[in-house]
Amino acid sequence: MSPGPRRRLLTALAAALALPLGLTAAVDTPALARAAAVQCSVDYKTNDWGSGYTAELTLTNRGTDPLDGWTLRYDQTGNQQLSNGWNGTWSQSGKTVSVTNATWNRTVAAGAAVTTGAQFTYSGANAAPTSFTVNGTVCAGAHQPPIAVLTSPRAGATYTAGDPVPLAATAAAADGATIGKVEFYSDTTLLGTDTTAPYTFSATGLAAGSHSLYAKAYDSMGAAAESAPVGITVAAGPALVATPAQLGVRQGTTGSFDLKLSTQPPANVTVTVARTSGNTNLTAAPTSLTFTPANWNTAQKVTVTAAATGTGSAVFTATAPGHAKAEVTVAQLAADSTYDARFLALHAKITDPANGYFSPEGIPYHSVETLIVEAPDHGHETTSEAYSYLIWLQAMYGKITGDWSKFNGAWDTMEKYMIPTKADQPTNSTYNASKPATYAPEHDLPSQYPARLDSGVTAGADPIAGELKSAYGTDDIYGMHWLQDVDNVYGFGNEPGKCSAGPTATGPSYINTFQRGPQESVWETVTHPTCDNFTFGGRNGYLDLFTGDASYAKQWKFTNAPDADARAVQAAYWADLWAKQRGQGGQISATVAKAAKMGDYLRYSMYDKYFKKAGDCVGPTACPAGTGKNSSHYLMSWYYAWGGATDTSAGWSWRIGSSHAHSGYQNPLAAYALSAYAPLKPKSATAAQDWATSLDRQIEFYRWLQSSEGAIAGGATNSWQGRYATPPAGTPTFYGLFYDEKPVYHDPPSNQWFGFQAWSMERVAEYYHQTGDARAKAVLDKWVGWALSHTTVNPDGTYRFPSTLQWSGKPDTWNPSAPGANTGLHVTVADYTDDVGVAAAYAKTLTYYGAKSGDADAKRVAKALLDGMWTHHQDPLGIAVPETRADYNRFDDPVYVPSGWTGAMPNGDRVDSSSTFASIRSFYQDDPAWSKIETYLAGGAAPVFTYHRFWAQADIALAMGSYAELLE
Repeated sequence: MSPGPRRRLLTALAAALALPLGLTAAVDTPALARAAAVQCSVDYKTNDWGSGYTAELTLTNRGTDPLDGWTLRYDQTGNQQLSNGWNGTWSQSGKTVSVTNATWNRTVAAGAAVTTGAQFTYSGANAAPTSFTVNGTVCAGAHQPPIAVLTSPRAGATYTAGDPVPLAATAAAADGATIGKVEFYSDTTLLGTDTTAPYTFSATGLAAGSHSLYAKAYDSMGAAAESAPVGITVAAGPALVATPAQLGVRQGTTGSFDLKLSTQPPANVTVTVARTSGNTNLTAAPTSLTFTPANWNTAQKVTVTAAATGTGSAVFTATAPGHAKAEVTVAQLAADSTYDARFLALHAKITDPANGYFSPEGIPYHSVETLIVEAPDHGHETTSEAYSYLIWLQAMYGKITGDWSKFNGAWDTMEKYMIPTKADQPTNSTYNASKPATYAPEHDLPSQYPARLDSGVTAGADPIAGELKSAYGTDDIYGMHWLQDVDNVYGFGNEPGKCSAGPTATGPSYINTFQRGPQESVWETVTHPTCDNFTFGGRNGYLDLFTGDASYAKQWKFTNAPDADARAVQAAYWADLWAKQRGQGGQISATVAKAAKMGDYLRYSMYDKYFKKAGDCVGPTACPAGTGKNSSHYLMSWYYAWGGATDTSAGWSWRIGSSHAHSGYQNPLAAYALSAYAPLKPKSATAAQDWATSLDRQIEFYRWLQSSEGAIAGGATNSWQGRYATPPAGTPTFYGLFYDEKPVYHDPPSNQWFGFQAWSMERVAEYYHQTGDARAKAVLDKWVGWALSHTTVNPDGTYRFPSTLQWSGKPDTWNPSAPGANTGLHVTVADYTDDVGVAAAYAKTLTYYGAKSGDADAKRVAKALLDGMWTHHQDPLGIAVPETRADYNRFDDPVYVPSGWTGAMPNGDRVDSSSTFASIRSFYQDDPAWSKIETYLAGGAAPVFTYHRFWAQADIALAMGSYAELLE
């Protein structure tokens, strides 16, 4: 399992070492060694295809002491034979199977869990083992939570406000337990409860709009679990209901959609169906239907016929007196377009308001589910990443259907809600490019904060501010902030008239989290507003948690995630090409120009944090301030940030780049588009040349970081430890930047997620496909060979590929004229996954590479991944797989707050030195899934969630569309 990208953004005033306290050495008296009694449970699950299977075992330490070293054993019940294993050393003797810890997962903390897995072959029966031992001690079987399934209403159903919505569920308990009750929810609102089967409830009074409904079952052992969500729509009045709202029909074939009414009419209703716009090669029949008070809820079919030639979309509109109309968008596809049809089917699920991917404003949530913690700490936050995927998704939709309104609309939504307005960044005009920011050193631990600002360290000059203002006539920044509380769950948007917390006075609101060095995981963050007016938090708002200063001013600050802005540019590049292929380029030219503008400002990500000279920069005062563009490393770094005072009469403002460059953030396709593709060349005088330099530098960066096996290592920094410290002797360099195995964050290590490999190599593959650049091909040849060697496609179409990577050694110092072979830089695969979002990015990489290079294995595996997802992992909301979240034991993690500091979150949650992640997020206790966390924290099994992340669903759809374009 991979929880998706775990992004850390460190802003300008966010990383410093407080004055050190006196330290004393602790001396322990030697004690006799004793072995702690092992207390454990083992969860066992399989993925079986008839002649073989994979087994996943989760060992949970139920004791009070850490488990230091473990061997797990069990006996098979049939003729199962071990093929290979991961996350440990596996062996089999007769029917007995053993797995011993690897070095990196040797220690299992009290209450923590470790997952290991293996692949087996068999014939006949494949019953699960009945007993497990760890270090010779028999483990208790973990009590399995109940199962709940919402059987009514059906997904996508529409009702009329005032009509009851019939809710029904089935529930089953495990391990001899019984079901005590079933609750029914709309989002996080409890609608009703039933304590006896069959479990039903009639929900009245649901407001007009979209609703995500759940059933939640409780058993007699205290465990609980919620059903998969079901999205419905409640219409304000009588309405026509069309299902699906969009579909694809191949040339020379037919397709159909269903029509019915949302509520029982008092008399017969005649419905007229007509094509109201678009492709005339599509026709519908019948054009008139009649519904009666008896059959109003029985669907009647409308058949759409596509001519033998032509492509493009048409809108068919159903109308009836006294009813809201229904529209269906039908796209005519090429005769062999299986994967375009899949794109449209998934696009329809994603964009159906009832499925819960979007807020009422049309903002994409991070996930449909609310209880999720990774980089965002709530599912109904969103990121600039999600917006960029929305733009890309709608670009592909335009390519297939010829409808570019959704692409333009996606950019408009992003611009409205995620690019700060003039009111959000009111004092940019006070910015002094010769003194861009006051230095604050980053440090290793959250407990070393607040950081003290140091005006004695000289920053370099910002060389692009002047030309940006000249090009666009404004001091304001045109870039996305990275994180937003869409539903205003925290409440920072509840401060109208004082400081814009976002585009509206009551939310969605801009927020931030990561501020305190590389060891600050999401579990240790204090969420705070981007505009700090001292209304919430402590005496100085939240500022004095992060920076130490003599006094504090009310201020605003924003942080940009460069990979998201670059992805938006990447999407605009494809949109422009695809629109022009249809002769429709003029329909999106204004949006493409905005993407070029975004790319102009994105150059801030190329600069050292304090505009110090790039290369061999050691010592905050010894490293010289940059002049001209010698402070640019020309790579895409982890962030750029900007901020200032809220008081316009005493204004000041600042801007910073970032010294840390991660391989996973590079985007050579965006660099190519911004430097060589005329519609995307920015206005600023030197921008296109900067991006041309960046393109070459990025390709070299990949080559420098490529391991002996083929995977791409972490990255590099111009500021060792974030404070221009002296790196260890022998640290390799890249144009003077120091190799950093895990740049930016360490909990978890930023270099271990295979998703960064797939994301980044996909951009290289797209660039290679468009240009044929031999340098990119050389990197891809080696990477693809390595990745395919660690990918398994099973006979039933299920698959496994790398998840967690482990690194050793280091690259050779970069020599552009004679690059080293990196024989001392190595990667191993620690575990494997079937994560669908990463599988999509991986499949796209193989698709673009295979289409250009002709590599048969790449093409074959790309198709296998897409077909495997489509066959095995579809559900009513999209494509998803269950995830065991052992890391959720960290809900109780302490959040460092200096002794004596007290404050409050907007909902009243106290913030002080006793705070935990959960204690300052008490809103989670109202979430339908919270009982899973409570059970786990009390010693139960690690909870299992099936998440529908927006970025992942969009990327799967895009992978289908890319395969259709290039290989189908």
